[in-house]
Amino acid sequence: MPELVSPTRMNLLQRKNQLRVAQQGVDLLKRKRDALVSEFFKVVRQALEARDRLNAVSEKAYVILSLAKAVEGRQALEAAALAERRPVVVDVEIRNIWGIKVPEVRAQRARRSFLERGLSPTAVSVRTLESQEAFEEVLSAILDVASTELRLRKIGEEIKKTTRRVNALEQVVIPRIRAEIRYINDVLEQRAREDVFRLKRIKKKLEARHA
Repeated sequence: MPELVSPTRMNLLQRKNQLRVAQQGVDLLKRKRDALVSEFFKVVRQALEARDRLNAVSEKAYVILSLAKAVEGRQALEAAALAERRPVVVDVEIRNIWGIKVPEVRAQRARRSFLERGLSPTAVSVRTLESQEAFEEVLSAILDVASTELRLRKIGEEIKKTTRRVNALEQVVIPRIRAEIRYINDVLEQRAREDVFRLKRIKKKLEARHA
């Protein structure tokens, strides 16, 4: 309530300064939101491309796997899969976008050479190796999808948070400060009018005495 504010010139100056700071904050937050929205749509395009790539390499990998299973048999493929178990090392790089930390996920090396798989060239067929390569490509595509969608979620959450702050300033804080400024101005103007009226009365009394 504006009436709770002490109507002094000091408070008037303070409220005017608060209003200026709040308006600057709105401008800064809107520029931040615009930059985040631009980044969001850029990552949306990347996410769609990553999804398309994942769908394409997955379809290709399952076709290759089906051919390998038909020719080599299920047991031979399972034996080759169990023979090579190497953890995939994932790097998480943190980017700073307008003060928010956005993670990017990447595998150091999702695809491996023949020797790195640890398989004997005489023990596996060409189709088995092709299937391994295809699913390593799928793993790389999955990590790309995870990275872009994680960035989308982080940026989307920050856009919502920034929008809430803008709305709070524009719809609550700034109107309240302006109402307090109007109230203080009205009271000070009323006091000034009363002072003028009192001075006129005093002047008339003095003039009447001298007369």
